[in-house]
Amino acid sequence: MATSSSFNGLTVQTQSHDYPIVIRQSGHLTGDSMASQVVPYIHGQQVLIVTNETIAPLYLQPLQDELAEQFTVAVCVLADGEQYKNQASINQIYDALMAEHFNRDVTLIALGGGVVGDMTGFAAASFMRGVNFIQIPTTLLSQVDSSVGGKTGINHPQGKNMIGAFWQPQMVLADMTTLQTLPARELSAGIAEVIKYALIMDVDFLAWLEQNMAAMLALDLAVLGEAVKRCCQYKADIVAQDERESGIRAILNFGHTFGHVIETHEGYGNWLHGEAVAAGMVQAAELSEKLGWLSADEVTRVKRILTLANLPVIAPPIAVETALRLMGHDKKVKQGQIRLILLKSLGNAVLTSDFDAQLLTETLAQSA
Repeated sequence: MATSSSFNGLTVQTQSHDYPIVIRQSGHLTGDSMASQVVPYIHGQQVLIVTNETIAPLYLQPLQDELAEQFTVAVCVLADGEQYKNQASINQIYDALMAEHFNRDVTLIALGGGVVGDMTGFAAASFMRGVNFIQIPTTLLSQVDSSVGGKTGINHPQGKNMIGAFWQPQMVLADMTTLQTLPARELSAGIAEVIKYALIMDVDFLAWLEQNMAAMLALDLAVLGEAVKRCCQYKADIVAQDERESGIRAILNFGHTFGHVIETHEGYGNWLHGEAVAAGMVQAAELSEKLGWLSADEVTRVKRILTLANLPVIAPPIAVETALRLMGHDKKVKQGQIRLILLKSLGNAVLTSDFDAQLLTETLAQSA
């Protein structure tokens, strides 16, 4: 069970080690820099900061300069975008580590969104068979989802996140002020994952989001901080029960099986992850309705909250045969059967393969 702690954050409990999620509205109010927050979790004297071309001009220099006062610091700046979440980028990280002659005492710091975090974590999991890393997520999507729980990896041309490892960070620092430089489209993409938690776990949180959506879109940092904390609590509780997704953790992929089809088919980066998940959640809700689990009004409510967040609710046209083939690559496929996360009711998700395949085909055909 995740527990509240003395700082404004949570503690994630896993088999390998426990680690904090520190959530703050502004370091400027306390005088605490990003560097001062992460220093206690750096082991050894070697640090590699991994970031991308978009984030580096915004946040890299102060972090690098302050850490360089205590550590040997190197930097790896990657190209920005989901289309670069691949082996070539991982090799860039390895090259940077090898060029500095870094060893198992190195700590990698992921400074950026989910793509940077996933790749940095995978590089940390595989370099010298495992070194420490720290997450500093700078997007809402990465703060509420990908930075927590230890899923790391890269994409393959035939499927998203097909290559990776479970590797837990030493800590997660979510600074709400980084959201002030986030493009509106990226903010909405992150809100998709926030809405996901409400739909699968807590209908009261769904009502809270309906009331506070305008404030979130207006970058009210207090409201965003509350949303991040709630989502991290939900995820930490689930990860503590099921670190390697052998059971309940799979419900966190609500909308993702459909969404990954969209991302893979349309080309990584053309649909943002959160946008694809939003349309995928609608498809999952529509299938849940066909199974008699959700009412038409509840599906309308799902579409309404996503529309309020400026997210798509209609998937792009994809041939049903193509969609089913891409679904066949999904990590939740077991013994040849597609398993989906569907809603028994709003706030109550279930992983199941017990559905009429014809109803899945009909759902996919609605956007084909």
